[in-house]
Amino acid sequence: MVTLKTNDWDAIVIGGGPAGSTAGALLAEKGRRTLIIEKSKFPRYHVGESLMPFCYFTFDRLGIVDQLNERAYTRKHSVQFVTRDSQMSAPFYFFQHLDHPAATTWQVKRSEFDELMLNNARDKGAEVLEETQVVDFIYEDERVVGVIAEGEDGERSEFRASITVDATGRDSLYQTKRRWRKRDPKLNKIAIWTLYKGAKRDPGLDEGATTVAYLEDRGWFWNIPMRDDIVSSGIVAERDYLYRDTRDLKEIFEREIENNVWVKEHLSCGEQFGEYWVTGEYSYRSEHCASDGIVLIGDAFAFLDPVFSSGVFLALKSGEMAADAIDEALAAGDTSASRFNDYGEQLCGAIETMRNLVYAFYDNEFSFGKLIRAHPDLRGKLTDCLIGDLVDKDYTDLMSAISEITTLPEPLAHGRVAQPSKI
Repeated sequence: MVTLKTNDWDAIVIGGGPAGSTAGALLAEKGRRTLIIEKSKFPRYHVGESLMPFCYFTFDRLGIVDQLNERAYTRKHSVQFVTRDSQMSAPFYFFQHLDHPAATTWQVKRSEFDELMLNNARDKGAEVLEETQVVDFIYEDERVVGVIAEGEDGERSEFRASITVDATGRDSLYQTKRRWRKRDPKLNKIAIWTLYKGAKRDPGLDEGATTVAYLEDRGWFWNIPMRDDIVSSGIVAERDYLYRDTRDLKEIFEREIENNVWVKEHLSCGEQFGEYWVTGEYSYRSEHCASDGIVLIGDAFAFLDPVFSSGVFLALKSGEMAADAIDEALAAGDTSASRFNDYGEQLCGAIETMRNLVYAFYDNEFSFGKLIRAHPDLRGKLTDCLIGDLVDKDYTDLMSAISEITTLPEPLAHGRVAQPSKI
């Protein structure tokens, strides 16, 4: 037990994206003095437009479902998979399995969505500093007790709190400083993506579906139809494969479009606009999820290959789970790492479930069709995974069935709280 000193804030959240704004909003709503420090000025561009249905329950708790509906975002009813030769799987319609408003989710414009989330945290009482970058942490006896931040004018300030939350996304500030990042041994992909206007859309309920289109033996394309006749399209594959001829992102993207009939058909009638973006180190997890005085959430803790659109869901859920654990820790007057044991176990368990599906996806011998034909009774369990029902759910039977077709990875041992000797 550690007795806390009086601090400027109960909680400092570094980063105002979905994870940070969720944690900040819920802590402020609980009456905790909460400061969110965000390096950018919102709105700003961000990838990751496709939401999982179970995001709904965090949105509902945050009180923003009506605002999301008012934005007229593209409705997402399903996810579908396409082979290289344009053969479409039967879409996984969420409403066939989930009789709840959550069965319809959204394809969002992240600049607007993230700003909505951050403003919601403000509305609930969190103070927000934008265009302010955290550059270091303040320690007392190896415990994090605050941060040093630099404003737009170059001036540096100290902010102290009983608990600090790292929600810095893929920048992973604390993880990077501690050298805690561990890449997934077999998911070392990169992504290249861009936007199209006027691309082909499927009819009816499938108009807003997230489509995953295979590149045989190589990787996959995503196709995300958004509002205003815009489509987000990207490719995920091995770095050496994508860069084999050139490093020009436009040339690479246009070359790979030719390798999937469905993708070519849907994009050829559209017009690419804006930038081509690239990012690497696609799957990783921090050695630890918490240390004395600090908790890692969202991409600042872990990122998993986005084939099943789990990124925003895991950001929201980790922010929600961390906020609840932090509130209990503050009430107990103890923000030691051990207070977050359950948080780490539950979050790692959810990530491992999705990680198994990702590994299976990349095995050429595996297909969801093959799995369901062999085990039709497990279609519901598989859909549960695809909609994000991941926390404290037993998928032993589903994973056993998948392992009949492909070899699943051993669960990663890291990701739990840091012990004192490892801080």
